[in-house]
Amino acid sequence: MAPIRKPPKAPWQIWLDAGGKLSWLRLVVLVLLLTPVAIAVYDFYTVGYGARPINDVIHRTGYWALLFVMMSLAISPLRRIARFNQLVDVRRMIGVGAFVYAAAHITLYIADQKFDLGKVVSEIVLRLYLTIGFVALLGLTALAATSTDGMVRRLGGKRWQRLHMAVYGVGLLALIHFFQQTKADVWIPTLVAGLFGWLIAYRLLIKVRASRDEPPAWMLAVLAVVVSALTFIAEAVGIGIAFNTSPLRVLQSTLDFDIEMIRPGWLVLGAGLLVVVVDLVRSRFAKPRRRIAAPVTAGKRAPEAA
Repeated sequence: MAPIRKPPKAPWQIWLDAGGKLSWLRLVVLVLLLTPVAIAVYDFYTVGYGARPINDVIHRTGYWALLFVMMSLAISPLRRIARFNQLVDVRRMIGVGAFVYAAAHITLYIADQKFDLGKVVSEIVLRLYLTIGFVALLGLTALAATSTDGMVRRLGGKRWQRLHMAVYGVGLLALIHFFQQTKADVWIPTLVAGLFGWLIAYRLLIKVRASRDEPPAWMLAVLAVVVSALTFIAEAVGIGIAFNTSPLRVLQSTLDFDIEMIRPGWLVLGAGLLVVVVDLVRSRFAKPRRRIAAPVTAGKRAPEAA
């Protein structure tokens, strides 16, 4: 009797793994990707969107696009530190989700301009923060368009990896765009910048070490302290320039721990130390591993997919 073959997985069935089975990890990520929509709907029926509802949703979609880009960048460090290689399976989902929110961001902006494409183009050309945001969108579009297994085969593993290294530039441009369009409170952009700095610093640490093994916990702790210190300094310098005051005076006030208004630097430090705790726990109960490779082959996930 011939074995019963399961029907092939449809492209839209993103909650199924490559074998066509339900993946709880993919299902959790799918819920995560849809959470901003649920929040927006809830806010609409409770507090509303204010006098400019489209403008409110524009900011929401841009904010979530940036966060999902950062989450996609966090996959590699987390899978190494937590010894949880299955995370690679959802990196592409998160990256494509970031693109969907970014596409909604620009689409809503065009709608806000009453679909006057001439005005939209002129605004993008003349306003620097829009130019930067649009370049980031183009990069994210290229990454999303080449995120399929078919494109990995067509481009070849090495060329595909080189192309998808652009995710770092996309993240940086999106972060700059976020800072520039946030005219008042830069608390959230500073926090995201600090976390982005940790993600980049971690990769540099892996690259410069003679051994490609996972860095010891004490190195991760030092990394958390250094990046959080840089976050404090950058925030103090930025506020000092904006309000024409001494950065040292600002730094002294930001270092004061206030539970009602925790500064971004403290949260970056907390996140970094939480990573240290995860590393200590996992290193105690898991066998030490050598370099974690992610070969680029058909049907398998590749590094830093957008």
